[in-house]
Amino acid sequence: MAFSSVQFLFVFLPLTLAVYYLLPRFARNAVLCLFSLVFFAWSGLRGAALLVGLAALNWLGGLALKRIPAKKVLLTLLILADLGVLAVFKYAGFAAESVNALFPGLLPVLSPALPLGISFYIFTAIGYCIDVAAGHVQPARSPLRFFVFLAFFGHGPSGPIVRYGQQAPMLDPRAEPRRVTADRFCYGIKRFIFGLSKKALIADQIALIYQRVTSVPADTVPAPMLVLGYVAYMLQLYFDFSGYSDMAIGIGCFFGLDLPENFDYPYLAKSVGEYWRRWHISLSSWFRDYLYFPLGGSHCSTLCTCRNLVIVFLLTGLWHGAAWQYVVFGLLHGLLLCLERLGLRRLLEKLPGAVQHLYTVVVLWLTLIIFGAPGLGQGLGALSGIFHWQSGAPGYTLAAFTDTKLLLLLAAAVILCGPLQALFPRLKEALYSRETPGLPMMAGLLVLFFFSLMRVTAGTYSAFIYFQF
Repeated sequence: MAFSSVQFLFVFLPLTLAVYYLLPRFARNAVLCLFSLVFFAWSGLRGAALLVGLAALNWLGGLALKRIPAKKVLLTLLILADLGVLAVFKYAGFAAESVNALFPGLLPVLSPALPLGISFYIFTAIGYCIDVAAGHVQPARSPLRFFVFLAFFGHGPSGPIVRYGQQAPMLDPRAEPRRVTADRFCYGIKRFIFGLSKKALIADQIALIYQRVTSVPADTVPAPMLVLGYVAYMLQLYFDFSGYSDMAIGIGCFFGLDLPENFDYPYLAKSVGEYWRRWHISLSSWFRDYLYFPLGGSHCSTLCTCRNLVIVFLLTGLWHGAAWQYVVFGLLHGLLLCLERLGLRRLLEKLPGAVQHLYTVVVLWLTLIIFGAPGLGQGLGALSGIFHWQSGAPGYTLAAFTDTKLLLLLAAAVILCGPLQALFPRLKEALYSRETPGLPMMAGLLVLFFFSLMRVTAGTYSAFIYFQF
């Protein structure tokens, strides 16, 4: 049940809000637990049962970590249990296929359905256990509060990855930080509509260009069309993911839960390192605090620092998916960060800002071709076709992959992914102001919401006609 789906917008969210605010405050965490469980069960009962089991394990584990002296042993067991579940559901099939490629038929290939949001809530649980063991936070005594922290439907499917220390003051439904004012609720509406419009009006539309380009063999597509398709993918990825994060933040505001910002106009970055401080901030900070720093961070020799960066970004690539293109993507980013630390960053800082920005965007785009291709071979084929500026097969003209409307949306996406906000800082302040919006902003939000709903309902109607006939 996607946030942009008809079921969520017209049934699930209104019903959750109605029950939440009709019941007394002491029952509100129970309401969020119930509806979050329904949300995850919508994607599969086994996945919901797994979530409940992991929640119980980590809640009890957190209580035990506070009391027993052998914290390291128990913490290691909890982390291994969490990662073991993730490995079985997400990586076992990939590992078996990789081994079988060298030794055919050696291992059975497991392909269990991937539970919704499993990577997000397992990383949330691991961070919680580490913080409790280190004494940074007190363990949650209430299982309901812990479940809201771990599996609240607002952030459960697509993040951001939350920290218990940040969320704890808001988990008590009767506490002041949980109180929902008119300004807070209106800000939630604004962020949700912004996110919905990013997803429905931009991301889902320009994705059509990328889908058409990658639906045919890369060696048959003219180089300009490959460039166009993967530029569309780069922008679609940002508007899709940042749109979901905006919607998550908005949903959190409806229920008195402030979720952390996850994107800060990453395509304005002037280095790959800065990009990762702006892109999926909660994931980058998670790897920094729970892996990079424990490995030694940058407080060691240059060689060890580079080793740490490569390890972190190899795992970052794998986190995004169980396939070789994600492994290669992570390794490339680890190596790029090593080069920046070894001197490339100092060289870039001597260049004009526009050149630094151009370097970052081009490098990111090239690596995202690997990341976004259907497979590693297709990604390498697309890169080869671009660098050789292949002519492609006859008939694959611009009209075969896009039209005027999509090209205009692509141009709008380029402007709206950061350049416009950088040129007009007051616009950015207005977009993220927490004050109740004035009439012009309200009118703009209504227009965005109307057109977003038109796209959502049009997509649902098209799917209905397709399955009927």
